[in-house]
Amino acid sequence: MTAHETIDVPGSPHAAARGWHADIPDDMPMLRSAVDLTRDLAEARPGIYWPDMLVSAAIGYGSLALAILTQHIGVAIAAGVVAAIALYRALLFIHELTHIHKNALPGFRFAWNLLVGIPMLIPSLMYEGVHTLHHARTRYGTADDPEYLSLALMKPWSLPVFLLTAVLLPPALLFRFAILTPLGVLFPPLRRFVWERFSSLSINPQFRRRPPEGAFRRMVFWQELGASAWAITLLGSTYFLGWRPLLIIMAVQAFAAVLNQLRTLVAHLWENEGEAMTVTAQYLDSVNVPPPAFLAPVWAPVGLRYHALHHLLPSMPYHALGEAHRRLHAHLGGQSTYEQASYPGLFMLLGRLARNTMRKD
Repeated sequence: MTAHETIDVPGSPHAAARGWHADIPDDMPMLRSAVDLTRDLAEARPGIYWPDMLVSAAIGYGSLALAILTQHIGVAIAAGVVAAIALYRALLFIHELTHIHKNALPGFRFAWNLLVGIPMLIPSLMYEGVHTLHHARTRYGTADDPEYLSLALMKPWSLPVFLLTAVLLPPALLFRFAILTPLGVLFPPLRRFVWERFSSLSINPQFRRRPPEGAFRRMVFWQELGASAWAITLLGSTYFLGWRPLLIIMAVQAFAAVLNQLRTLVAHLWENEGEAMTVTAQYLDSVNVPPPAFLAPVWAPVGLRYHALHHLLPSMPYHALGEAHRRLHAHLGGQSTYEQASYPGLFMLLGRLARNTMRKD
């Protein structure tokens, strides 16, 4: 996204009351600096991507196996927590797949889907072609953004409901791929419905996905086939192994999904009411949680602690975002627009969001 122009859109009354303006003028020195100071950081490094993804997956699956095999409840819980955190990190490489050039890391997309995406029933088709819409300059924060809800303007009860829906993700994915995908082969209208409504990691309930085309359509076929076969195998395994292994797998996946939902809650301020926003307004509606917030790499791994910076430089590889942040902080100074998107941690951001939902406009 290279948008360096100002969008002239009237601010809404609610936004004005909250000190938020979708049409805030673009900070051109910040936007130029973000590009000029980071040109040498733009290359995705295989020596970082591959070991990070593979080690995360290995720790996750090893811990998951321990949680299933042990008869000690304390060991099972501890192993399950480790498995959820490690697999959560491995899963979030799906975000990188949507941004890196298709030729940047040969074989990485295939390996990730084979080792992580399909076994966890979240193949990259669930994100690719969807997440980039969130970064489209004229879509961000509008009704056409699949990944935006004005959460700060909703009722207080909407936040716990939003968080708890993540617990339903594992059975929903199992049902989607084990039941709905095979039925969709027999009933094309059902397949179209499932693709439009249940084939993307979106949070906007109004989003309807367009049919896949070209090379992406072929990739979708193979990923759905693999995910469907694996989902059916998981359900079939209960006949031989009982329900305990599958329930543990789903519990671990649910924990990882809740972590991701927590991260989503604080990835943005969620204060826009649907207006098109300038690039600077999009940046200020997004969140960085830089050091010394030492737990941020756990709940916002793979560079997502720099989510606001990511919206300035969406193609920047995750391993370069820390250095990019340091350069911009040093160059622009502590009183700059750039610093206004930095926050101290998770709980402060959750508290801010909760207080906003309680305001009476």
